[in-house]
Amino acid sequence: MSRTIAKQAKRWVIKIGSALLTNDGAGLDRKAIDSWVEQIADLMARGNEVILVSSGAIAEGIARLGLKTRPESIHELQAAAAVGQMGLIQAYESSFMRFERHTAQILLDHDDMANRQRYLNARGVLQTLLSLGVVPVVNENDTVVTDEIRFGDNDSLAALVANLVDAELLVILTDKDGLFDANPDTNPDAKLISEAMANDSDLDALASGSAGTLGRGGMVTKLQAARLAARSGCNTVIAGGRNQNILQQVAAGDSVGTLLQASQKPIAARKQWLAGQLQIKGKLVLDQGAVNVLTKQGSSLLAVGVSAVDGTFTRGELVSCVDAEGNEIARGLVNYSSDEADLIKGRSTESISEILGYREDDELIHRDNLVVSS
Repeated sequence: MSRTIAKQAKRWVIKIGSALLTNDGAGLDRKAIDSWVEQIADLMARGNEVILVSSGAIAEGIARLGLKTRPESIHELQAAAAVGQMGLIQAYESSFMRFERHTAQILLDHDDMANRQRYLNARGVLQTLLSLGVVPVVNENDTVVTDEIRFGDNDSLAALVANLVDAELLVILTDKDGLFDANPDTNPDAKLISEAMANDSDLDALASGSAGTLGRGGMVTKLQAARLAARSGCNTVIAGGRNQNILQQVAAGDSVGTLLQASQKPIAARKQWLAGQLQIKGKLVLDQGAVNVLTKQGSSLLAVGVSAVDGTFTRGELVSCVDAEGNEIARGLVNYSSDEADLIKGRSTESISEILGYREDDELIHRDNLVVSS
């Protein structure tokens, strides 16, 4: 294994937790935020794409409301999150503006990942923001979702976002320097685990003991997040967020933190996911021109190349693309329902708006969501 995989990664998801963002309960640590933002701006200036997953809304809300202790009721937590989210986004916006970078607030929950239509919508807007050079600031939708507040699941959310946008690297910044083979707070001989495979079962043994570092400070969720990210071929670095220029060190391929490596590359992982883990809801019959474009050029599928639509499906569901003889050519997540696809089949992209009265996407299936059969 080599740290060059972190050095070569272009698309990053960076997660910053509440322990780093808040200053001993006194609200957001603006100086620390400015430091991370400066590092992220430097990464982007070098050509990297960055999505930021940030905790801290509830803690900031508690500080803004002058509450002495963390509320216990769900509605009070939701209220604190709503108030704090304003301060969190304002802090990032003002800090990124120093580098003439726009930010965008994205609030997600797990249902956005489970529902295929919302999955495509979320993926589409994040991809567009990245193409515009905007920094998406993602947080859980704490004001309406109770489970996320109760269990504090931003590590998993960051991994799901990495899956969503095919990120090559997930960086989880924490108040620890990474994963250790023992609890460094009580064992001076504890050694940092520099590199491991994300699915290494030996890491579970470290998590099982109550005195182990993996069992403290949320490290269990970070290991779980790394494994979730690895499903789409994304590698994970868990590192100390307070270390000076930590993101630049990761980008340089320095041996900092803990690298948890995925067992396969993103393209192979996504192909496996599309090919084997979703139920096919319908079929699109392609003309020979579309067959040639998909198999030889790796292009997206346009409505003009479809001659027939079979089955009932909604936007975001998996469909099979077959030739005139019924041989499967590809499968992918469709951008239009079966009724819509039937209306626009064989027609040009420009005519979609005229036929449907709107145009959600130019492609019937985008090449990023399309896997050609081998």
